[in-house]
Amino acid sequence: MNATLHHAQALLATGRPEQALTQLSMLPANEVTGSYAMQLRCAALSQLDRWTEVGDAARAALAANGPDPDLLLWLGRAEHEARRDQQAERAFLDGLALAPNDVDLLCAYADLCAGDGQLEKAGKLVDLAAARAPQAPVVYATRIQLAHARGDDREAQRISREFVGAHPDNPVAHALLGGTSAARGHVDAAYEGFRQAAAARPTEQVFAESAMELRVARHPLMRPLRPILRFGALKTWLVAVTLIIGLRAIGLPVLGGLLGFVWLAFCVYSWVVPPLVRKWVLRSWR
Repeated sequence: MNATLHHAQALLATGRPEQALTQLSMLPANEVTGSYAMQLRCAALSQLDRWTEVGDAARAALAANGPDPDLLLWLGRAEHEARRDQQAERAFLDGLALAPNDVDLLCAYADLCAGDGQLEKAGKLVDLAAARAPQAPVVYATRIQLAHARGDDREAQRISREFVGAHPDNPVAHALLGGTSAARGHVDAAYEGFRQAAAARPTEQVFAESAMELRVARHPLMRPLRPILRFGALKTWLVAVTLIIGLRAIGLPVLGGLLGFVWLAFCVYSWVVPPLVRKWVLRSWR
């Protein structure tokens, strides 16, 4: 690997995709469309969420270099992001025909299958990947996504903890632990996960934003709103309305009215307090 490619790779590893693209543009004309250079370009564009350009770059590289499993992986990911799942599946299968044991391809195909509701097939693909590289970050991440797709938030959080234990310096591991903890209403653990992810990769805006929102959620004045954070506004509303109607139906209108008043006060609190807390926290955050 020449110095330019090595530098671009290092920039990507530290979350600086724009600088990596600038570095790649300095390559000689005969190296710009090389397979590895284009893989790095795809990786940089993906970090910037420029998935249309990722697809264009992968197609150009495949045309210039011929079939390549890594380029087919990027093409499949780009097609998946564009919701062209049939084309994405074709790219992944073409890649796996060339490299049937490629862990990244197996996991990417598993993500595609999980998104399409093919959970059993996705599980088999993840098992194949895990058999080859059980502690690979991509395997942990895919297992977490599959657990979410199955509706098993507890298992997703458990795997996230394993991921952090195996890769304590990986910001994605901490972010996934933050996300899975938030899904279970564990606000303190969620905040700590995203805080560590943001500290490890300060250029990743979504990590910092998530940490800030969870810092808001941790404020003592937000504790009464934890049910909304855990179960969502709709489920919380449905439970409250069902209880109020149920109490009236069984001949306890006074208790039902009292609960209705409490619910109204809770709604007003949920409208008024969060914006104020967010303003206070944001002021100190800056």
